[in-house]
Amino acid sequence: MAEKNTLLARFKLVEFPQPDLLKTKNPVFFCHGFGAIGSLVKPSPLHDPCMMMRERGIISFAPNIVPYAAIETRARNWERLINQVCEQYEIEKLNVVAHSMGGLDMRFALTHLDIADRVVSLTTVATPHRGTYLADLVLKTPEILTERIGEVADWLGNNVYPKEKSDSVSSVEQLTRDYVQNVFNPETPDPENIPIFSYAAAVGKGTNFSLNPIFKFQNSQIFEQEGINDSFVSVESAKWGEFLGTVNISHMHQINVQVSKDARPRYDAFWIGLVRKLGEMGY
Repeated sequence: MAEKNTLLARFKLVEFPQPDLLKTKNPVFFCHGFGAIGSLVKPSPLHDPCMMMRERGIISFAPNIVPYAAIETRARNWERLINQVCEQYEIEKLNVVAHSMGGLDMRFALTHLDIADRVVSLTTVATPHRGTYLADLVLKTPEILTERIGEVADWLGNNVYPKEKSDSVSSVEQLTRDYVQNVFNPETPDPENIPIFSYAAAVGKGTNFSLNPIFKFQNSQIFEQEGINDSFVSVESAKWGEFLGTVNISHMHQINVQVSKDARPRYDAFWIGLVRKLGEMGY
């Protein structure tokens, strides 16, 4: 009899089996970063976090823009899509959550473009606010190799997003530490009335969290120059505005690309926690 009870216990009904509802004062708009890898395996790089929020009652959007382009070009794309969403759905303001290079795009948009009235908060995730040594490392490769890599990236970008011409080499140049620290940041002061929050990430060398072996070399190289990192962006570079903490998820895992079984709970908890935090702060 005890064995039967144990078996049936596995099928015990939970009164509310659906995910807990989340609540924010304003909808959430996700901005993806550099590259087209995420778009090859899903509708958009941040589609999965977006759908996670929709399942929990949050009005959310995660569109695509040109994957390889200069910050100003990408920022104008985000401006256009934010205006489109606000007008189409009669939304007054949005919480913008930007991953990686998307955070630089949105800082540029808020400072230099006519979009600040549409945004109530900006939260960046693993954004290279002080650049990344990975960009320097890429540009140190022999010129002929850099050109070939750029051609392949641009070919890919132009095919997956033909609305705008890709320019991968120029965008990588804008992610170098020298450019971000000495050109972009001085020319892009933060808006006075829009709070900026940030999260960093760290895995691999210097941490107790593993990462895909394919990223070990760049993780180690960034560590030697900048300290712990998520294999693309260091923790110190990701800190900006009000820093909300470090998550132990690799850069690609943050957008749900090949998330390992052991990293899945951290992935889920991070995105849910981020939006819950926005709600708790009144945004």
